[in-house]
Amino acid sequence: MRRDTATALPAPPPAERHEWQTIKALFPYLWHWRGRMLLALACLIGAKFANVSVPLVFKDIVDGLAPADPAHAILIAPLALIAAYGVLRFGVALFTELRELLFARITQRAIRTIALQVFEHLHALSLRFHLERQTGGLTRDIERGTRAIGTLINYTVFSVLPTLVEVALVLGILALRYEPSFVLIATATLVVYVTYTVLISNWRVHLRREVNELDSAANTRAIDSLLNYETVKYFNNEGWEKARYDQQMQQWEAAQVRSQHSLSWLNLGQAGIIAVGVALMIWRAAVGVANGTMTVGDIVLVNAFLIQLYIPLNFLGVLYREIRQSLTDIERMFALLDQNKEIQDAPEARSLESGPCSVRFENVSFAYEARRPILHDVSFEIPAGQTLAVVGHSGSGKSTLARLLFRFYDVNDGAIRINGQDIRQLTQASLRTRIGIVPQDTVLFNDTLEYNIRYGRPQASCEEVQAAARAAHLAEFIERLPDGYRTRVGERGLKLSGGEKQRVAIARMLLKNPAILILDEATSALDSKTEKAIQTELEQAAVGRTALLIAHRLSTVMSADEILVLDGGRIIERGTHRALLERGGAYALMWALQLQEDRAAIADGA
Repeated sequence: MRRDTATALPAPPPAERHEWQTIKALFPYLWHWRGRMLLALACLIGAKFANVSVPLVFKDIVDGLAPADPAHAILIAPLALIAAYGVLRFGVALFTELRELLFARITQRAIRTIALQVFEHLHALSLRFHLERQTGGLTRDIERGTRAIGTLINYTVFSVLPTLVEVALVLGILALRYEPSFVLIATATLVVYVTYTVLISNWRVHLRREVNELDSAANTRAIDSLLNYETVKYFNNEGWEKARYDQQMQQWEAAQVRSQHSLSWLNLGQAGIIAVGVALMIWRAAVGVANGTMTVGDIVLVNAFLIQLYIPLNFLGVLYREIRQSLTDIERMFALLDQNKEIQDAPEARSLESGPCSVRFENVSFAYEARRPILHDVSFEIPAGQTLAVVGHSGSGKSTLARLLFRFYDVNDGAIRINGQDIRQLTQASLRTRIGIVPQDTVLFNDTLEYNIRYGRPQASCEEVQAAARAAHLAEFIERLPDGYRTRVGERGLKLSGGEKQRVAIARMLLKNPAILILDEATSALDSKTEKAIQTELEQAAVGRTALLIAHRLSTVMSADEILVLDGGRIIERGTHRALLERGGAYALMWALQLQEDRAAIADGA
């Protein structure tokens, strides 16, 4: 049966944000731990001072050993310098590990906080957003985004910042101890290298975005196919699904190859720039030694500085690319936080008080899309403790009434009131706490039967869970299972039949014990015998509660206090079962047709 839903459209791509906007959005999560952060930065600077001091001490050791007889070298080289060399080496490792220990909690807490905020925000978005989203692409965006946060923090704090500190220290020492040409060569190499890396990496960003888009699209297609596994099998379309998935993967493969080609050209250019710079520095040092203006220790020192300077610099190119890629991944996840909540609590929203509830729809009109109106000027009231049934053909707007009452959408015109209060002036949490539903299409969590029943009231005791299962005529079925209440139901409850899933939904609703019941085709998936038993239980559950009964089978609404007949989003008839039959209108015709169908089914069974 077709549900009253909006047509699902592909989710629009998130708006691009500038990298600095992404960094600005990320910074508050780190600055929360500013004390630990500043201490870690102090350790970082200490490690770099120790690292730069190592070649200086080593130079003095070499100069002290150069003219000596190797047999007496240990006597010439001051023991203090050798001890200092060892202490500085250990100091580099000590400060580095302290820095990483301090930053570990900052990184992981930032990832946890942002992931939790995105998760909470997604649950706060409207049903319209979730009908239009693509689950596979959404989960992949969150997965890549959270992973990229750790990558970004580690690379910037543990690699880029230390390298910049070290570059500044090395250039300062070269400027103080040697002729200006050394600083000029080192600085020119740095400027050319960084400029080349930034220009080429910026050009490569669009390739990364293309790879991400295609990766998300392929993942979405795969998940969609796997979620509809039975449908694929019904139509023997495994080959068709494979071809569709491969079509997406071919585009992803081509984009990855283009990305790798551009990366290779970037690496070659970087290597060439560094090679020229290193050669020029060694040449100047060699000339200095030959002229007697530099010692052997000086050339060792310059060589050590080159290693310390250019090896991290070579890695800096990789870091810049990874940072840009991480920012690209994070921006998609942060774009989810930019999605506006269509349904929000009013500033002065009140909680719905406990006790009996009356429901009134006042001239309600609604459309999922402006071009497709669903409800037209619908008005009715359900007094507290009474049951109102809504019947009509598929697409008449029956299930939309339930969605509006839950405030998944706001009405376009009119108002919905509970106990005289417009539900737009009530908090969503208090509103939904007072309403329970048994939907037509029951979707369960991939967990145990106990978990899915307990979901109606997570704090319920085991005895209350079992009582709800008995009331829904589910206990006997559960007791026959080897694992009983611990039986896992599978993805979306696929291990259970339609009737079993619906009984779980009924048990879940009974456990919630709400003031308002919505029964949306609640027994549509049950056999006749079970339907009659469950119908009795539902009627008992509705006693003393306000109930909205949405039904296709008219036999389930006979005892309702009032019945509405919807057609094209308008109420065309209303009254009790007997009064509507006596009127001889649309309801009476529907009743006659169902009786005819039931007799035909009995005859076929005979």
